[in-house]
Amino acid sequence: MHPTPPNDTDFIHSEEFLRSLMTRQLKLSITCATAFVILLFGLPLLNYFMPEFMAQRVGGFTLTWLILGVLFFPYVWIIARLFITRSMALEADEVRHAAEGNKRQS
Repeated sequence: MHPTPPNDTDFIHSEEFLRSLMTRQLKLSITCATAFVILLFGLPLLNYFMPEFMAQRVGGFTLTWLILGVLFFPYVWIIARLFITRSMALEADEVRHAAEGNKRQS
């Protein structure tokens, strides 16, 4: 049994809908990846350009080790949580948008 091709009036399978969805998903992915890359490259750059500042003690750790050893994983978890939350909201919005598009084309 072959799947039936999408109906021409089905907005959810239209180029407009899919392009919009992929664009919004790409923006979300780039935003989250940028936040991660900032920390990934920012820490070594701060250590290189501001060694005295990064060597100061905070709670028994140097600032470098506090960021790397204690704060890095919560930062990544926050990015992941934001990505998942916003991704789910994006999907819900796209489903609503598709339903509205199908109503307009009916």
